[in-house]
Amino acid sequence: MKSIFPLMAIGLELAMIILFHLFVHYESQEITPHHNTSTSTKEKFFELYPLFQDVHVMIFIGFGLLMTFLEKYGFSGVGINLIIAALGLQWGTFVQGILHSWGKKIHIDIKSMINADFSTATVLISFGAVLGKTSPTQMLIMTIIEIAIFAGNEFLVAEIFKASDIGASMTIHAFGAYFGLAVAGVLYRSGLRRGHANEQSVYRSDLFAMIGTLFLWVFWPSFNSAIADTEEGQYRAIVNTYFSLAACVLTAYAFSSLVGHYGKLDMVHIQNATLAGGVAVGTCADMEIKPYGSMIIGSIAGIISVIGFKFLTPLFASKLRIQDTCGVHNLHGLPGVLGGLASIVAVAMGVSDKSTMAMQAAALGSSIGTAIFGGLITGAILKLPIWDQPPDENCYDDSVYWEVQYILKYLTRTVK
Repeated sequence: MKSIFPLMAIGLELAMIILFHLFVHYESQEITPHHNTSTSTKEKFFELYPLFQDVHVMIFIGFGLLMTFLEKYGFSGVGINLIIAALGLQWGTFVQGILHSWGKKIHIDIKSMINADFSTATVLISFGAVLGKTSPTQMLIMTIIEIAIFAGNEFLVAEIFKASDIGASMTIHAFGAYFGLAVAGVLYRSGLRRGHANEQSVYRSDLFAMIGTLFLWVFWPSFNSAIADTEEGQYRAIVNTYFSLAACVLTAYAFSSLVGHYGKLDMVHIQNATLAGGVAVGTCADMEIKPYGSMIIGSIAGIISVIGFKFLTPLFASKLRIQDTCGVHNLHGLPGVLGGLASIVAVAMGVSDKSTMAMQAAALGSSIGTAIFGGLITGAILKLPIWDQPPDENCYDDSVYWEVQYILKYLTRTVK
């Protein structure tokens, strides 16, 4: 940690600076070669800037706080989230820009900035599957590899298959979840099969994580509508996401009570399953599925997410040797698949003519298949014993990579 992490961080940033120097330019340099102001371009930029801000808040604050639920891993949850996002938005800008410009110069506009944040979200989802068991160095490596693979799959889905996935249920959520699960499977730690003393939350840490949930829940309509092609599509995406999220909350609370001890609510379910409606409705958010249709999708998403947390997460750990720390399969994987299936049904019902059933199915299959394959390769690379991985006994503990003396002194003083 004393040398490899800072050297890698500095080296990657130097690489980003060089790549941006060679390939990345302001949008106005291409649109206005004589340096005249393009009013329509600037108007479009500032028109979408509020949506970009919403997405940015989700990435840096929403995801960051949601990762703080572990008692002794709050610094790493929110801190590593920050460095992943900072590296990811730079690398995502370059990789997606090169692909979509067909190797030509990359000109930055507001949608490219939003898409860069989207690419970062993919890694943050995968980060949740390995939270507490990896080093910051490993996460930098995973960020570079995963965003490159994500960009390739996104290009395949959007440009080759011509599939519709406006809220990225398939290309971001399902992809990020199954990529993370594949990495977690390769990095399986037999010493953690019975759990770990640090793998627990306390009242304070759960409260911080719940604040992250609220940030994500409030801004999710912006996430699903930010890059819609038309105003009408953007309007539908906002409305559909709004009602899908609301319906999801009711079913998530209901099923958390149904499967809980003595009918009590589980904060893990509430922190995560209440967001599943936003994930699930994403692919068909801009389609004319009607508000009640979005509510059906959200209701189902809340149910399957809670069931996943209650039954599938323990099963994955004991039978499939996949230790999913944050339960990303239940919040992003299952609802992402549901979103892909919902889009196939929606196209079959004729509510959208932007794609075909075959192309939607191909997009879902490609996203899951590419994610698993890429995750297995990435996991094999991260498993090399040179990346300063924490030993089993120090997993889920900030003190391995952070200065925490003040916290320890404060806790000791409180106990006394």
